[in-house]
Formats: sequence, structure tokens, C-alpha cells
Amino acid sequence: MLNTVIIGTQWGDEGKGKIVDLLSEHADYVVRFQGGNNAGHTMVVNGKTIISHLIPSGILQKKKCFIGNGVVVDPFVLLDEIDYLVSNQVDVSPDMLKVSSRAHLIMPYHKEIDNAREDKKGDKKIGTTGRGIGPCYEDKATRRGIRFCDLMDLDLLKEKISTILEEKNFYLEHYFHAAPLDQDLVINDILQIRDRLLPYIADVSVALHQGSTKGKTLLFEGAQGTHLDIEHGTYPFVTSSSTVAGNAAGGAGVGPNLLNQILGIVKAYTTRVGEGPFPTELFDETGDKIQKTGAEFGATTGRKRRCGWLDMVMIKNAARLNSLTGLVITKMDVLDDLDEIKICTAYQYNGSTIPDFPPDIKTLEHCTPLYETHPGWKQKTSDFTDYADLPDNAKKYLERITQLSGVPVKIISVGPGREATIIKEAI
Repeated sequence: MLNTVIIGTQWGDEGKGKIVDLLSEHADYVVRFQGGNNAGHTMVVNGKTIISHLIPSGILQKKKCFIGNGVVVDPFVLLDEIDYLVSNQVDVSPDMLKVSSRAHLIMPYHKEIDNAREDKKGDKKIGTTGRGIGPCYEDKATRRGIRFCDLMDLDLLKEKISTILEEKNFYLEHYFHAAPLDQDLVINDILQIRDRLLPYIADVSVALHQGSTKGKTLLFEGAQGTHLDIEHGTYPFVTSSSTVAGNAAGGAGVGPNLLNQILGIVKAYTTRVGEGPFPTELFDETGDKIQKTGAEFGATTGRKRRCGWLDMVMIKNAARLNSLTGLVITKMDVLDDLDEIKICTAYQYNGSTIPDFPPDIKTLEHCTPLYETHPGWKQKTSDFTDYADLPDNAKKYLERITQLSGVPVKIISVGPGREATIIKEAI
């Protein structure tokens, strides 16, 4: 397998975790390069469901995993996740997992500010997970963040926390009218876990470079989806990091020539968690059926996902932004019982047809999807492991996705388990 980037093409929740877990068998290193514990990757192994939020899914395949400099890490969540995986007989020792010394820590004040902002916005809230992701990225951009390398210098760490908390507490007290944080408690809480964290810290960029020169194969695990990208998504209803393939290089600390192939994960329909425009959203019995059949609840938040038809305007946008070399279609089996299935091929806005994804949120909110209607296949696809055996209408649906996107479908997932996968083309 070539060095591969796994990217979500929609609004996240496309099933990236399963595909990373599947492809990790053929990789040596698995790297997470952006986001934080606002992501949730669900894997089903031997009938058992395991959810990760920070640690790359490849850890289940006993592959060496890395958390890159582009990730913001809640250290308490990281340790809880390590303990959770260990309790499930997964090796998450420092030999198997390394965190970039340049990665930023999500601190308690980040979460307090995140939640206070959402409360203040009321019905105009963005729909953040409240995990402190955005405020941590803010501090990173304004050069006042705490990085993992800071844990190695206690005097510097205490000085930084003290200086930052003076500003954060003023903000919390006088703007949000919220309780301030106790400086000594914040410092003490970090010191309590510091010794556990230190063995995991490494220069991930150097480690990946050294591995690459020795012929190690790299798998880059994206979080969220293309249309939650801070630059290219449905701003302001986006995440706080760049989710597109180009950021795999910067967020992991490697050169772009190491990104050999880019796979876009496409759910066979569309879902979205939280607020923001959703042109193909369904508010009828079909939407409810898809939601229930697909068990569409956020792996991180538990929130019910909004469901709708497949939006090829989005997929074409993702194909261009990410230079996709292949598509992976997930949750095909969720559509098995539907009499007919629709695909959005363009939008209509003010009497005009829009073939491309608009950057303006107000325009998108008033776009009406233009649909093609395809007959359902009315057959259980999870019984199949060979593409040739799929029902004709299922194959026609997949072929139409390739035609509209200009990108070949290479893998089809027809169930949550590793075995419920059809390899159409070699990766």
C-alpha cells in the first residue's frame, strides 16, 4: 500500500474509523494530524464496538501510532482513552504511541470559555462540542498556547499558566460573568498527570521522516470532514482546524511528497451533527428511517445526526479540494430497504442552477437540491463480499457516484465490522 491520507468528504461521521482500522493492517505507522477529541471514530472488531477520540484507529491493528503537531490534545482525555483501550486489551504503551512535542494542550480554561460562549449565544450557537477545541486553536494562533514540550520545563510551565490565567479569568468573570479558575488547582492538576505523559512525548516529525527513509508505510487519519474545514467548510458552522488532505503534511510534520494517495470517505447518504445549513436534509419518514437504520448518533457527543440524501455537489467539491484518488462508500447497507434513492446533482438558487458548492452561508441556506431518482435494490448487501455479486441497482448507484465525482469507487462498506467490506479496486 502507498502512503495514504484518509479524508471525510462530508460533515464528518462518514465512517473513517473503520476504514483506517481496515487499512492499518497494510501500514506501518498511523498518524492523526488535526482536530482534537471533538472527533469520534467507531470500530467494530469481532463484534465489539470500540470508540476512539484522539488515538489513531490503527492502534487496534497493533501499529505504531502518532498524534501530530496539528492536533490539540486534552491530556486528561488522552489518559482516559489510554486506560479505556488498555482495559480492552489494547497495547497503548509509549512504544506504540507518541505525541508530538509541538502539539498543543487543551487546558481547563479552554473548555470553560467554549461552553460560556455557546451559552451566551443562545439560539445562535454554532453547535460546538464544548471540548475546548476552538479556544485552544485560538491560543495557538496568538502564540500563547501550552505545548507538550512545555511539560518538560516545570518553571516555564507554571509561568505560562499563571500569565494566561490572568487574562482568561478576566474574560470569564467580566464578559461571561462566570466563575474564575483557581491557578493553583489548574497547575496542580497538570502536575498530577505530567509524569504519565512524559514518556509519550516525541518529535513526531523526525520519527516519521526516519521511518519513511526506512521504507515504512504511513497512513494519515483525518478527523471531521471537508465541509467542516475552517477554510473551505460551511463557515462559521465549521471546526477550528483544516480538515483537507493538504493539511496532512503540515499537521504531521512531513513533506507533501509523502502523500501518495488520498481516499475520500463518502457515506452513501448525508448526515450532519449540530447546527448549519444542510440542503438535502430530510424531515420525513425516509429521513427517520435512515437515522434509525444507520444508528446515526454522534460518537463523541451522542447527539442525533440529521440525515438526508447523498449530495454530489459536496462530493465534487471535496474531490477538487483534496485531489482525491479514490472513494470509499460506507453504510451502503442502510439504504437496502428503500424503494427509491435520490442523488443531489446541483442546487437551485433564485431561479438559477448552481453546480458548485457556494462559499456564502446565506446562499447555501436558500439553495434547493436538484435530484435524480434511482430505484432501490431491495436486497441485503451485507451478505456480499464481492463487487460482482452486488445487486444491479446498487452497482448502478455506485457507478453514478463515480461518474458525477470523476473519482473511482475503490472500497464499499456494507456493515460495521471489518469483514463487511467489498474491495472493488486494490489500494
